[in-house]
Order: sequence, then C-alpha cells, then structure tokens
Amino acid sequence: MRKLRMGMVGGGQGAFIGAVHRHAAALDGQIEFVAGALSSTPDKARASGRALGLSAERNYGSWEEMLERERARPQGERIDFVSIVTPNHMHYPVARAFAEAGIHVVCDKPLVHTSEQASDLLRVTKRSGVVFAVTYNYTGYPMVREARELVRSGRLGDIRKVIVEYNQGWLAQQLEESGNKQADWRTDPSRSGIAGALGDIGSHAENLMTTVTGLELEALCADLTTFVPGRRLDDDANMLLQFQGGARGLLWSSQVQIGSENDLRLRVYGTRGSLTWHQEDPNALQFFPADGPEQVLRRGNAYLSAAAQRATRLPAGHPEAFLEAFANVYLGAAEAMRAHAEGRAPDPLLADFPTLEDGARGVHFIEKAVESAQSERKWTEARWAAPD
Repeated sequence: MRKLRMGMVGGGQGAFIGAVHRHAAALDGQIEFVAGALSSTPDKARASGRALGLSAERNYGSWEEMLERERARPQGERIDFVSIVTPNHMHYPVARAFAEAGIHVVCDKPLVHTSEQASDLLRVTKRSGVVFAVTYNYTGYPMVREARELVRSGRLGDIRKVIVEYNQGWLAQQLEESGNKQADWRTDPSRSGIAGALGDIGSHAENLMTTVTGLELEALCADLTTFVPGRRLDDDANMLLQFQGGARGLLWSSQVQIGSENDLRLRVYGTRGSLTWHQEDPNALQFFPADGPEQVLRRGNAYLSAAAQRATRLPAGHPEAFLEAFANVYLGAAEAMRAHAEGRAPDPLLADFPTLEDGARGVHFIEKAVESAQSERKWTEARWAAPD
C-alpha cells in the first residue's frame, strides 16, 4: 500500500498549526508530505519548504503554482490531497480550486467566512466527488468517540441538557499589537471572519457538542463581548441553546480567562445518566448512570466501544492526546480517499472524520450566533439544512 501524497498550503515559518498537521498526518505511516506552498509570499514559502526538506521542484511559491504544476504531473505522481492550514480567509479559494480540480481536501476550521461559500463548496465537491475533511480534531479522541457511543446506545436515555465550554486566557491582553502572528490574524476581521473567540474555539465547542449528542440546533440566544479595548472581534461568547426535540444547552467560549490554557469541557445529561469529558484530561470519561455509582472509563481498555478502541494506538496507562487525536482525523480521511480510488465503500470504523457538511454547519452556527448577539430578540432561529 503506497503512501498518500500530501501537499500543504500555509503552515510555514512562524505557523503553529502547520507543524501539528504534518506530524499528525505522518503518524501512522500512510501519508507523506511531498509538496507545499507554505506562505503567502514566494520567498518565505520557498524558504519554509527548504527548511522542511521539500524537493526544489515541489517547493512552490504560491498555491496557484502548486495546483497548476501538480495537475500537470502524471496521475500516479501528483498529490492525492491538499491540506489547507492558512488563516481563515484563504480557505475558500484554495479549497474550491483544488476540489474543482479533483484533488481531495483536508481543511482547517472554521471552514470559510460565509454560508454562501460553504454551500458553493458543497456543490463543487458533489460534482467532483472528492473527499473533503475538516479538522475538528477533538472528535478524534478515543474517549470522545466513546462518549458518542454512550449516547447512541441509549445509556444516557433521552438527552435533556448539554453544557460545553472552551476557555483560554492567552488573549487577555492586546497581544495582537505586540507582533504576535497568531494573535494578529485571529483578531483581524478581514482574515479571521465575523467572529473572534466564537469562531476560533467556539466552533470547536459546537462541533464537539453536536458530534457527541447528535442533537440538531433549533434556536440560540447569544451574547458576544469584546473585553480588550481596541480589539475588533469578540473575545468572549456566551449563549443559551434550544435543540430540536426539546433539549436545552449552554455554550461559552473565551480567550480572556486568565489561568485557562486549553480548557475544553463537555457535559451531557440524559434521563438515564450523564457524562463528562475534559480535554486537558482526555484519556478519562466520567459516566454517571442513574441506577449505579459513578464510573470512570479509561482509554485503551477492552470494555470500550469498537469506535473508541479503533481510535486507540497504545495500551492503557500510556497517555494519548492531541497529536494522536489529530492523526485520527487524517487516518479517517485517508481511508475515505483510498476507498474512493478503489471504488469500494470505506470502513465506517476507520473513515470516521468531520466532513464538509460539519464544516458548513459550523459556519451557519457562527453566523447565527453573531446575528443573535446583534439582535434585540431573545431567540434567533438557528436550524441548518444542507443545500440541495
């Protein structure tokens, strides 16, 4: 089985997430990084590629050049997929061009700036038939998949309430004025989009909540705040949620909570039990059955679901965390790409990854939260349906 060839757009010198994607993609030995346009300026792009060992002939100055020259290669030599790890404003044009060219796509979140762009990507990928994954990486944790299976199996009963939060403190001061590259683009509306903390990490919270519970959002009531003077986007978000079927929820995300590092938490309460998962202690899942004592389920054990075990690489007691979860998203996308090439149905346990539809729903969620925060109405309708 040959390795899938990956090209990357973005993720060069000074970029945090590009290295994460490269490490995660390489972890299982199924993907090799062979081509890149790693920065928005040609000189920096090529310097980044040289530093990472790309061959000169596949170290490109722009993503347009990469697309043109990779398409000119024989089918058996060109990249199989592109990984897009740029600031948000570049996701749409790059993803659209590669998908239209028949090249599979793995794209960072949030997917794009607008629902119109998301709908267009859905139409393009439907025509071209490419695999499109969105790296909501927290869904790759084995115990998140176990939590999803607990809900699906009915062990929590009917879901009544969901609480999800994602809090950081790194933007408690105006770091964007200090030359910090990550803070600079994340707080710039032209690159980040219409939301700050809500889009950057609140989008992860929405996806985690929806993935585990399967609930569909009916309406929301949002409050977005910008605490740091001079900042142009929200740095704190709080909202009430109503789900189809009657469940209720709370979602909040903040990047000004001093003392919080990467504090993503999920709590789900049903008629027969509840569960709690915390990203900073990711190998454990607390389960509280109504008719018995609290249980602490741990990654790597045979009593877990097939989905959780399939996402596990190491025996119990050997911690797995962020990179491995990220790698599970790439592993799932790789299985879907191989199945596509071989004309077969993918293994559902292996091809378990966030899709373009998940990304489009996330963009809709961001728009509706911003709309709610700017409105004087108590509730804003927030249903999402994939376009025809």
